[in-house]
Amino acid sequence: MGSTASAKNGTWRNWGGNVSARPAREAAPASVDELADAVRRAAEDGLRVKAVGAGHSFTSIAATDGLLIRPDLLTGIRNIDRENMTVTVEAGTPLKRLNVALAREGLSLANMGDIMEQTVSGATSTGTHGTGRDSASIAAQITALELVTADGSVLTCSAGENAEIFAAARIGLGALGVVSALTFRVEPLFLLTAREEPMPFGKVLADFDELWTENEHFEFYWFPHTERCHTKRNNRSAGPEQPVGRVGAWIEDEFLSNGVWQVANLVGRAVPATVPAIAKAAGHAWSARTYTDIPYKVFTTPRRVRFVEMEYAVPRTAVTEVLRELRTAIDRSDLRVSFPVEVRTAPADDITLSTASDRDSAYVAVHMFKGTPYRAYFTAAERIFTAHEGRPHWGKVHTRDAEYFARLYPRFGEFTELRDRLDPERRFQNDYLRRVLGA
Repeated sequence: MGSTASAKNGTWRNWGGNVSARPAREAAPASVDELADAVRRAAEDGLRVKAVGAGHSFTSIAATDGLLIRPDLLTGIRNIDRENMTVTVEAGTPLKRLNVALAREGLSLANMGDIMEQTVSGATSTGTHGTGRDSASIAAQITALELVTADGSVLTCSAGENAEIFAAARIGLGALGVVSALTFRVEPLFLLTAREEPMPFGKVLADFDELWTENEHFEFYWFPHTERCHTKRNNRSAGPEQPVGRVGAWIEDEFLSNGVWQVANLVGRAVPATVPAIAKAAGHAWSARTYTDIPYKVFTTPRRVRFVEMEYAVPRTAVTEVLRELRTAIDRSDLRVSFPVEVRTAPADDITLSTASDRDSAYVAVHMFKGTPYRAYFTAAERIFTAHEGRPHWGKVHTRDAEYFARLYPRFGEFTELRDRLDPERRFQNDYLRRVLGA
């Protein structure tokens, strides 16, 4: 994936190309003091304020016609505390840069998502996650954060200081203020052994509970119109380190997963009738492999083929039924789906608006190649997800509103009350937040 959203002629666009905005002005503060000053000046001028990261959200969560804050200069590590095993980083630091820097220090996050192009604040504010039986989202690894609120105040929040704000702001949607720094829990650098192999759809569903129970990190991709799944099991390893060879990595992760995949999707978009054949070929292109490496080289992969995505968290115990219903819906329709369906898991956490808040969850993500009509597919999928009390990823396409979320999140009212207190004039409001949180 590309690392930044685009901005031409004063128009900001997200990575997926499905959201654009024309801010009245932009700011790129280089310190928390400059950030607080930018927020205060925006308030004086009657402008709304939104901070944007790398633009990897498919919703308009970062769009604004007021002040757009870019985090390009708010990057780098502030402090590494080896006694408490934490690292404090500026909010605009790309995850990729953080992962590399931590590895050099012999440290690592416990879990991470499958890409690392986002900024740390953008990824956590929208609830970005990986997959894990016991280890949760990136936001769940936050131990403290620094927040600039609507009046320009700078708050330090943790379990022991401003605890109510900390509980919500770890996944704050940009509604409570602008995050300027984050402190993450880290651990000594470790090795993961990844075992990737194909498996039939029916067997994955039949054995899902066993696969989830026996592996620290389990995920799989199902190719619609086929019986083919590609599974990945990541578990901690004593070594030795045995990374994928350069040639093998280039063939699998660049040539096939990006180059050939881009061409295949261009063909599928132009001639939809070819999509089932493309899906079958793609399902067979990924071969079995086992390798051992440091965490970020196992958890993450390069993704350069652009797409639009919807993802919902459903109760973990409901995921196999959700997938059966999704398969039936696709098979009984004239939908042509070239991208695989991605399935991951997360344990329950205590973050107010986390999609895994207070319940063990499974994530089902559906994608369509950029430029391909996606609404019919996403509508059919969303109907299934919501029937199982699904919670949409805050940064991915969905149509839910505040009334829906008030039913699905036990502490939704706590979040909106906190927002009323921290941002009574809705300085950080935009159309998306108005829909999902209410006025």
